[in-house]
Amino acid sequence: MMTQTAPDGEPHFVITMAEHTEMCGQLARAFGNDRFERLDPFEEVAYAVENHDRGWDGYDANPGLDPTTRLPYIMARTPTPDVVKTNVGSPEFNEAHHPYCGLLSSMHSVGLYNGRYGFSQFVIRTQTTTSLSVPEMYRPLVDAVLEHELARQARLKSTLTQSATGGSWIEQQHLFQNYKQLQFFDTLSIYFHLRHASERGDQVYIHVPTNREADTTITLKKIDERVYSLDPFPFASDRLTLVCRGRYVTPFPQDFPPERVGASLYALPADRQSYELVPAR
Repeated sequence: MMTQTAPDGEPHFVITMAEHTEMCGQLARAFGNDRFERLDPFEEVAYAVENHDRGWDGYDANPGLDPTTRLPYIMARTPTPDVVKTNVGSPEFNEAHHPYCGLLSSMHSVGLYNGRYGFSQFVIRTQTTTSLSVPEMYRPLVDAVLEHELARQARLKSTLTQSATGGSWIEQQHLFQNYKQLQFFDTLSIYFHLRHASERGDQVYIHVPTNREADTTITLKKIDERVYSLDPFPFASDRLTLVCRGRYVTPFPQDFPPERVGASLYALPADRQSYELVPAR
């Protein structure tokens, strides 16, 4: 789950991870112009972007409540035993579609515990580093999951090497171009999904690939509560409208039955937010 901040007394916009990745996909499919190479292989990378967190589906059906807010946990504060299930479930979901999708999703899971491989400086609200925090008591559990995912990556790379096109897709520079694209779409979406418009400020995205050999830095600036500029602008059109689905939620009472959170949440009316991305002037 992702729970957006809100002004005092106002409801919070809450979205599932599937709704989060749906907007990531909007970014991915619009990405590319004379300066920025589009996704390649297009459909496989786009699918991975659109589904990289689908291991959360089961948890999001009835999420836990953060005791400090009485709202659904944001992903960075979700209890570690629940999170590690998603770290495996997301690559499994993607691998079922295509080995390359599984590889990118697995790299994303591992990267969350390793500073996104150094390709991002984006820090999620409530965190102090680019890596997910791991309580010491859960370190063996997380280490086992990471070892499992590294073995998956080796297996999938071997499979792709034997295919007609997969060998070029896993070439180091090409593979990390795709990984860095995924991180850009993910963290750009999180910028909107975790903070109310009144709390958003400037943001810098490092290591956004222009091609497999070169990266650049993109600076986001808030123009108003709905419009944001990017410099340089990495999308094909000169204006990109993004839509995110979700629901507006007020804190649950202290005595609310945990087993009813999901049903209560999804009984709320569906809503949406929209944002405009434009080139800097």
